[in-house]
Amino acid sequence: MSASSATATALASALTLGISAVADQRSTKRVKKRKRLSPAIFADLARQPLWLIAIAANVAGFALQVVALSLGSLALVQPLLVFDLVFAVLISWLLDRRRKVPHPGGRRSTLLMFAGVAATTAGVAAFLAVGQPSGGTTNVRFSVLVPLVIGLAVVIGGCLAVAARNPRLRPLAMALACGVNYGVAAFAVKLVTSEFSGGAAKVFTNWPIYVLAVAGPLGYLFNQYALQQGKSLAPVQSIITSADPIISIALSILWLNVVLRDSPAAIFGEVTSLAVMVAGIVVTAHNSPHVTRRVQQTPAPQPTAGAG
Repeated sequence: MSASSATATALASALTLGISAVADQRSTKRVKKRKRLSPAIFADLARQPLWLIAIAANVAGFALQVVALSLGSLALVQPLLVFDLVFAVLISWLLDRRRKVPHPGGRRSTLLMFAGVAATTAGVAAFLAVGQPSGGTTNVRFSVLVPLVIGLAVVIGGCLAVAARNPRLRPLAMALACGVNYGVAAFAVKLVTSEFSGGAAKVFTNWPIYVLAVAGPLGYLFNQYALQQGKSLAPVQSIITSADPIISIALSILWLNVVLRDSPAAIFGEVTSLAVMVAGIVVTAHNSPHVTRRVQQTPAPQPTAGAG
């Protein structure tokens, strides 16, 4: 296992996913709103060239994530993937500078954006330096599937209940469901990568591939609705970006025997580092050009009478 190779590949994955996020955020606002979890949103998005670019970049980013997880620990790779938000914000900022468009929030918002980027970077770096994640196994018993599925179902059910009862919290609930699904999907990817050496027979006769087949697309569906229904992208981005690595780290410690340093000072440092990371994510997201300026878009055509 090469930590340096895993780190480089994870950062490449984050960059590609950041490109995908920039395209995705713009395209989801260009189609009409659909009922919650209606697959029809994908038919609408498929007519958006920008969304197709986002899909291609997302697939490439996921492939790089798989490679990174085959090389390194889940607790190493997933925190690095929070840089997809950092890259997305910086890409948007650079595109605006190239077009000579000032940051819509002004100088203060620009400085806060870079402060958030610095805090996110420092938090991730400190967590990896203090925690020094090591060890780990991919030999997980079938009995793990039951509590994993129950826990995921409870979280999704709770998020859907909140979304149904409170429209204001709907995008946040969708974002949380997305982040948790992404964390579970990463856990499943780590298990699947360990089965490649046994061939297709081993991969498709074990349960992780089926967990991935459900959690991955479901998380992506929640992602689309969270981005579309939220009036502000910042809380949505913050929740998704924070929940994914935290869930992944928790699952890797719980069931993959990943070891973090456990002295009182180390635990304090790890918790503090994650808190700094989350704070950085929140500040970065709230000062993203996507959030502080409404992207100028052509209004989606209204459905005609009798349209589905």
